[in-house]
Amino acid sequence: MSVDQTNRQSPWQLYFGPNLGYVQEQYERYLQDPASVDPSYKAMFEEWGAPVAVQNTLSEQVQLPVAAGKLADPAFYKKLVDAGKLVSNIRAYGHLAADTNPLGIGVENDTRLLEPETFRLTREDLSALPASLIWEDAPVSVKDGWQAITELKRIYTQSFGFEFSHVHQEDERLWLNSHAESGMAGKPLNTKERIALLYRLIEVEHFETFLQRTFVGQKRFSIEGTDVLVPMLDEIIREVAHDGAENILMGMSHRGRLNVLAHVLGKPYGSIFSEFQHAPNKELMPSEGSTGINFGWTGDVKYHLGAHRSVKEGETIETRITMANNPSHLEYVNPVVQGFTRAAQDDRSSAGYPKTDFGSAAAIIMHGDAAFAGEGIVPEALNFKKLEGYQNGGTLHIIVNNRIGFTTESKDSRSTHYASDLAKGFNIPIVRVNADDPEACLAVVRMACAYRYRFRKDFLIDLVGYRRHGHNETDDPETTQPIFYKKLRDHKTVSNLYAEQLISKGLISAEQFEQMKNEVEGRLQAALDDVKNGSEKQKAAEISEKRTKRPAPEIATAIPLSKLREINRELLKWPEEFKVYGKLERILKRREGMFEDGGKVDWGLAETMAFATILADGKPIRITGQDSERGTFAHRNLVLHDPETGGTFCPLHRLPQARASFAIHNSPLSEASVLGFEYGYNVYSPETLVIWEAQFGDFANAGQVIIDQFISAGRDKWSQYSSLIMLLPHGYEGQGPEHSSARLERFLQMSADDNWTVANLTTAAQYFHLLRRQAALTETDQAKPLVIMSPKSLLRNPRVASAPEEFSEGSFKKILEPVPAEKPELVERLVFCSGKIGVDLAAAMEPQGEQEERDWSWLHVARLEQLYPFPKVEIEKIISSFPNLKEVLWIQEEPQNMGAWNYVEPRIISRAPWGTVVRYVGQPKRSSPATGFQEIHQKEQQRIIGEALRRH
Repeated sequence: MSVDQTNRQSPWQLYFGPNLGYVQEQYERYLQDPASVDPSYKAMFEEWGAPVAVQNTLSEQVQLPVAAGKLADPAFYKKLVDAGKLVSNIRAYGHLAADTNPLGIGVENDTRLLEPETFRLTREDLSALPASLIWEDAPVSVKDGWQAITELKRIYTQSFGFEFSHVHQEDERLWLNSHAESGMAGKPLNTKERIALLYRLIEVEHFETFLQRTFVGQKRFSIEGTDVLVPMLDEIIREVAHDGAENILMGMSHRGRLNVLAHVLGKPYGSIFSEFQHAPNKELMPSEGSTGINFGWTGDVKYHLGAHRSVKEGETIETRITMANNPSHLEYVNPVVQGFTRAAQDDRSSAGYPKTDFGSAAAIIMHGDAAFAGEGIVPEALNFKKLEGYQNGGTLHIIVNNRIGFTTESKDSRSTHYASDLAKGFNIPIVRVNADDPEACLAVVRMACAYRYRFRKDFLIDLVGYRRHGHNETDDPETTQPIFYKKLRDHKTVSNLYAEQLISKGLISAEQFEQMKNEVEGRLQAALDDVKNGSEKQKAAEISEKRTKRPAPEIATAIPLSKLREINRELLKWPEEFKVYGKLERILKRREGMFEDGGKVDWGLAETMAFATILADGKPIRITGQDSERGTFAHRNLVLHDPETGGTFCPLHRLPQARASFAIHNSPLSEASVLGFEYGYNVYSPETLVIWEAQFGDFANAGQVIIDQFISAGRDKWSQYSSLIMLLPHGYEGQGPEHSSARLERFLQMSADDNWTVANLTTAAQYFHLLRRQAALTETDQAKPLVIMSPKSLLRNPRVASAPEEFSEGSFKKILEPVPAEKPELVERLVFCSGKIGVDLAAAMEPQGEQEERDWSWLHVARLEQLYPFPKVEIEKIISSFPNLKEVLWIQEEPQNMGAWNYVEPRIISRAPWGTVVRYVGQPKRSSPATGFQEIHQKEQQRIIGEALRRH
């Protein structure tokens, strides 16, 4: 390429078209913040100033090696355009011909789009074109079009499969292609780094083979076939730590987990061996069971457990690495890890939204190839990428692709060409890499980390390897994949392949390789010997039915009226320039007198005051849900919208008394991923009161795996504490089967070991006190999730509103008795209920119009506000206060096989006096939670209420 001699010294002569636009954009960034651009650009801008477009003509820019007459030949321009198309195809589809499959088994791709012949181009045609016309950044050594095409094909079809064409942002796509074409993250590994890489691969492989022969027949879900994952994680940790990350959060399923725990998290070999030493008989152990190493009903199998480790980079940077615990529901850990990461990035120490530093923490999530394509939680979690309340500055994804899901091949597990194709819909760059080329794998890691650092977005590496054994080590894979495993028997491991490469280059000798292997074996054997020598002192845990009781402490939750009034006044102050929507302003202004004498505080204000006083105590709050800013039923309105400017304002962000952050976000239309995210956020920041609100309680069905595997049992399985609150709107108002029940029965069925609190509240003051109590329990050994069957129609029911004194006095009550029994000896029927039906019952007992007040002295009603832990002391006290009791009723609006009846029945019967009848009043057993017809619902409700109040 020949450049005008007068401007030869200026680098801007080499930039034109999209590249010049990119450089100009970088210069604009440089003017705002010189540190925000790449150091190489910074140096050029300092020396040469602003990039200037070259005004020369095409023929002046480049001396074309063609006759001048040819420039006017349309056929010449057609070949030029076709050559440009060929370059675009190589960049977009080169991955189809890339050498990314270690075994070479699979569907052969159609690569004709990469061939010059497809565009009727010959070698002569391409050789006649200057390289710079079709490849702007061609190296100086590449002179013509043929050399350019040859070099680009080499770049895009080696051990890397690049997929960037789906990335919408022009600057990102240019950066990605430039990075790929300039040698993948710069300099190659030096000799020291290569020997260290080989040693790491030996450690990874020999750890697995040592377990295989030492603990015969026990499952470990080995990493063999994707061994290079461990040095890739090492490299990521080094890179992001160097970039300033103080926390690295990791999530993965069971395959390879023990190896990662040993070598990346630093879990001692002896600790892992002791778990195998005491593992139960494999025949008694489920494939991915949740009992396991301690023979009891707590804990989890060794390949589900997480760990923590701190590492130092130089003298100044210390990075904490956390591996999340994960059940065998595979990808469900993804949002949990993302919640961890955002919690680590948020500064919650001052009022307003938390201040987020995306560089302070990084997420690494390892996926299975079949699970990535098959599990719906994956796209749900990928969708967090750019959402304000959930983004984390770029998750690094690695598909640990062994091309088999249990026994299922790719053709049976997905409809997409690649396992990674799902990520294209989220504009996530993808690089596929051969797991048998460890240096290529580390180059991809460096590219991924550089991209994340520059653009603060997700990056996906599809690590293509194989699975050396069956789904687990007791499984014979040849029954379903005979051809695959026949070829695999003769396939060398990656450590041997890489050793041969280094030996051939003279970097190590065969004797040094053997010495490395012997050294690793010696360390493994020494660790096992230590376990065996101490085995007589080590005993597996025995089954125990004893439970550790966690008595709830007495917590003062009342707030003086003067303080409540002061806060309420502040909440109704808005910035002068901010205009509140007129209708909403009138509604909010009604709150002015609610804390004055004779006032009544509704549910919405009670919640806001609870939040405000918790913030005043210095406790940060995070609440999310599909409509949480306004509230599904328009009761909350904590983010106000200016009808003229569209601006927003949150009163809790300008509250003078607030001493901590308040984050409120409308979530995406998802339950499982959002609930998992909030659980992870809460676990990682236990000082934060984290609340997730379902749009309707029924919709929590879609988050059942998170509820079952994490929220319900996380403390007993992993000693993982959470104080997450779930608000699940529940109540029968005739809205049909999908908008009535939060499936209270499911939560009660899972209630045990003091694992959470389940409540069904009926007054605003009760809600206020319960929220404050939950906030006070965070960061203590009493912390546990709180499940609230929150109201819908009751939000504005005057019977639910509470007097101001109920907030300034008292505390949360597990049972409410709305009307005290004046003459206990006259009571013959005791009615227990919970939630909305109790309010309906109270309404039915009030005189209607001019109707005379009925005598209810024979009847007493008690509402169970807390269902679990069961308030047995309070129940016994109530029952014992009625000496002439004849019957105890449980009344509910849910069908008999749902709701709380099956849970409370044995508990009430065991406490009822001898001869007292205990019976159920409600709907019969149903398969559907509720009727879809308003008229039928109303008749059912009237029948239930009537039967409860009818004296026999």
